[in-house]
Order: sequence, then C-alpha cells, then structure tokens
Amino acid sequence: MHLKWTFLSALLLASLLTYSQSTEKDPWFGESCTSIMVGKQASTDGSVMTSHTCDGNYRTWLRMEPAADHADTAMVNIYKGTLKTENPWDMRNVTLAGRIPQAKHTYAYLNTAYPSMNEKQLAMGETTFTGPDTLVNNNGMFLIEELQRIALQRCDNARDAIRLIGSLIKEYGYGDYGECITIADKKEVWHMEILGEGPNRIGGVWAAQRIPDDHVGVSANISRIGEIDRSKPNFFMASDNVEEVAKEFGLWDGTGTFKFWKAYAGREKPFMIREFFVLSTLAPSLMLSMDMEELPFSVKPEQKITLAKMTELYRATYEGTPWDMTQNVKMVRKKFDENRKEIGQDTIISPVANPWLTTDMRNTLNFMTDNAIEFQRTVSVAWCSYSFIMQLRDWLPNEVGGVCWFSFDNPGQSPRVPIFCGTTQLPVSYENCGQKRYREDAAIWAYRKANKLATVSWGKTKETVLGNVLAFESKAKDELPSLELKIKNLNKENNNKEVSKHLNHYTASFSGATMQRWLEMEQQFWGMFGKGF
Repeated sequence: MHLKWTFLSALLLASLLTYSQSTEKDPWFGESCTSIMVGKQASTDGSVMTSHTCDGNYRTWLRMEPAADHADTAMVNIYKGTLKTENPWDMRNVTLAGRIPQAKHTYAYLNTAYPSMNEKQLAMGETTFTGPDTLVNNNGMFLIEELQRIALQRCDNARDAIRLIGSLIKEYGYGDYGECITIADKKEVWHMEILGEGPNRIGGVWAAQRIPDDHVGVSANISRIGEIDRSKPNFFMASDNVEEVAKEFGLWDGTGTFKFWKAYAGREKPFMIREFFVLSTLAPSLMLSMDMEELPFSVKPEQKITLAKMTELYRATYEGTPWDMTQNVKMVRKKFDENRKEIGQDTIISPVANPWLTTDMRNTLNFMTDNAIEFQRTVSVAWCSYSFIMQLRDWLPNEVGGVCWFSFDNPGQSPRVPIFCGTTQLPVSYENCGQKRYREDAAIWAYRKANKLATVSWGKTKETVLGNVLAFESKAKDELPSLELKIKNLNKENNNKEVSKHLNHYTASFSGATMQRWLEMEQQFWGMFGKGF
C-alpha cells in the first residue's frame, strides 16, 4: 500500500507534538545508553576515548563544579534522586542516603546527570544492564551516579577510581541495579560492571576489564565481561565475592569456567544489535554475526579511530543495512519531462520515513501495511537527553588535553560543543533542564525544536541538518590547534586565570553559534512544513 505524503505529514506532525507521551510506551525505552571505548593505540592521534548517550528522561542541566579544599573533619552528603532535577538547586524528590568523610581536596569536575569528567583528564561513560532483581539492595547508600561523582572528585586515573569505587561499595553498600561505567584516563580505558549482593546486605559485586590499547570496546545495556583472569592485574580487577555471590543466588553452579556475564547479565547472550553493529563495523574481516553465541569483548579496528568516526557511530541508525527502519516506508513519485508532461513513475523511500518514529506512528504504519517497520534499537535515538565523546590526550596540558564533545538531544541530529577540562564556567542556559516542560531558557530546546521538525520529512531535511552538524565538526577541527597552542603557552606561564578565560569563551562562543544555526533551521523548517503542504 502506497501512502500519500500529505496524509503522512499530518500524522507525523501530530506524533511530533505528542512525542513526550508516546515515547514512554516504547517497549525498548529502557534500552538506555551506549558507551564506546577507544584505546590510545586504536585512535589516529593517540587519544584515549570513552563516551555516553544518556538515553531517557534524565536531567539535561550541567555545570562545572570547582575544586575545593576541606577540613579534616568534613563530611560529604550522598544523595539519591538527582537524575530528575530541574536545575542545580532543585532538591525536590532528592533524599539524603548518608554521609561519608570528605577528602581533604576535591578536583573540579563536569556535573552531568551521570558525572563525566574531571580536571585531571579522568572521564566516565555509563550504561545500565539491570541484572537479577534478587541482587538489588535498596538500602545500599550508593547509586551509580554518586559513585561516579565521588571518584571524579578524588581520583586522577582509572585504576584508582575503580579501587575507590570498590571500597565505597564494600563499606557503604551499592543500592542500584546492574550498571557499567567506562572509565578512561589519558593512558587507558576500563569497562567496570557493578551489582548489589542481595537485599539488606551492605556491599556489592563488581568486575573491571581493561580495553587493550589497540582495541575498541562497547557497552550497550548488556553485561559484557566474561572470564576474569586475576593473574593479569593489568587487565582485570574484581571484588573477592564475585563467584561466591553467584553460587549463593543460583546464578552459577560452581562448575566450569566462571563468566561474569553468564552469571549476572540475565540474558542468553552478552550482545544485541548495537554491540554487533559497532564491533562488526570497525572489524569487518572478523565476519561477526548476530547468530554467534558470544562476540569478542573488544576488537582491533581495521582503521584507526578518528573523532569524526566516533561521531558517525553515534549518529548510526543502520541506514543501508538489513536493520534500516526506513527501507519499507515507500511512496510513488511521478516522473515528468521538460514540458511537465507525466512520463512515468518511480517507487522510492518516502521523504517522511525516518528512523526515529514514535511508537504510535510505527503502530499506525504497521496497521496500514503489514511489517512496514520492524523496530530496531539504533545507537542514535530521539529520546536521548544528552551525549558526549571524551577525548583524553596526554601530550597536552590537562586543561585543554581533555575535551568533552557534548551534545544535547538526538545525537543523530545535534552538533557537538567542546567543553574542556580547564573550562570553569558554562553558558547560563546549560544550568536549566528542559525535560519537565518546554522552557526557552534551557539549552536543549535550542536544538530540540529544529530536530523534531526535521523528522516531519527527514528525506528533505537530512542534508541540511547533517550538513550543519559536519560544518561545526570541521570548524572545531580547524580552530582547536591554535587554541591548544595558546593554552600550552599560558600554561607554561602558570596563568590559570587566562587559561580559564580563553576556554570559557571558546565553549560559550561555539555553543552560541550552534544555537543560532539551529534556530535558523527551525525557522526554515516551519517555513517548509507550517502550511501543511
């Protein structure tokens, strides 16, 4: 059945306007977050990378928290409920879980929903893999976001962060579901998975595996760690109780090789479409298959990874593959000669087809045409709150060596703004969350309006949107070398005030330029679609 463009446009605009309601019904909505990790020998320039998509209805405000010195007797509050707040001062539904002794000195860090980077080029991504409900201890003090915060405030390298997190879990208890944090510094990147160890039991179970320096790894809401080889401490770390807890709760019978994911994933395989897509794309000669029982934990990419390749992976919707959700949404286009006389017709992918249709829209199309769309969990999703790619570079001063390529809203449509380890202040609109309501003073809405309008007829807007995304990537690539040189020289002079001034100004200016461009696109798209043609 061929669908008329005007009818679908009306349907799509209606689904756009009810987007926030319909996505909550999506059975895959809980498949939230993707983290890709790159070892320093796997990148073109020697960068270590970690990354994160915060997929779901999480807070979108962020700010840089300053370094601080504390009294020997100081205590620090540990909270639950910070992921849904509207600004840094919003304490509605936030509860105090407990208090622990404060460190004498805490580092400055980037305060995102899941805290992500500190001034020493330590960075973290996050994905949830849930695990068995029987292991959850709601009375544990620490949720994953607070473990990340404390580690970023106190550590300057990945291994120390893992050890600190393990000790905090053991002493105060882990109160979250199964979580993975991908922890990187300017030398290496680790994949750490954490669970509780049962109701009302202070502690937790965890394992960490290092991505080889010439490899790339991925975490996408499924436990990935297999056999733990404790004889190789440079590549594996784990809590002492990993096997014991698995046996106690009937997750492992105590025979054969113990594999962490087999005990704790709660799944038949340690991968699905996103893990397969990333690993098979980067190492095609391995001939990986979705039918395999297990994929490699990491792969050596056949071409070294650039920042541009990372941003491309985070825009992935499987276009041109068997998992392309737009391939069956078609229409008839008439063909005309130079005198506007009809001479035939073609069947083409409809301009209104896009990979981010709401559940209601997909169900409507599948009702009208059987199997028009088979839903796939793409890397880029419309329900993303924010995402980032962290580049950590040991040949540059920390202030400019660590850069967070930050993006609001859908990573398949939005530009990335550089935030540096030495940035001390972000634009004011970054401190307001745009998830609870529409508010023009929240940075996310500067991008979200144009992005959502673009999906009304993605076939007609895609070139414009992606052209602007790539233009800003090119702008940053051209401009950063001179900025880095400036910061290196100021750093030699110990001119910290000027370092912060330059980095703050660059981030604010770059952010402002992207917001202006997305406003212009919003106006352009309203002009295209506002009349309802």
